[in-house]
Amino acid sequence: MPRRAADPPDRTPDGWVYNPSAWPQRVPIAILALIGCGIATGLTLFQSGVLPAIWEPFFGEGSRLILSGRVSRVLPIPDAALGALGYLADAVFGLAVGTARWRTQPWLVIVFAIAVIPFGVTSVTLFILQPVLYDT
Repeated sequence: MPRRAADPPDRTPDGWVYNPSAWPQRVPIAILALIGCGIATGLTLFQSGVLPAIWEPFFGEGSRLILSGRVSRVLPIPDAALGALGYLADAVFGLAVGTARWRTQPWLVIVFAIAVIPFGVTSVTLFILQPVLYDT
């Protein structure tokens, strides 16, 4: 991304050995988030009845059981839709602004953390619930 003349020079934060806002730190996360958004969108389409089946190369009927189970119906919208929105938020906030955002817009870094951490905890929780509730 080209720098504008008014942009402050890129610096490493005091006490760090690298800049956590550097593009090489953020782009891989954003790419993975966009892939996750695509997958979650497909799962949302299945949960909404738009797709009759989902592609499942690893777990047989396990994914279908999870996506149509009681935990997936707790909310008034498909839970996969929340996952898609969460992944999209991760990508958008991960790519927003330049490499000095930790200094110039720290609120954006905090919003990114608020978007990433709860979705990560939710993902781990759902992963643990799969064998416990569904034996898959």
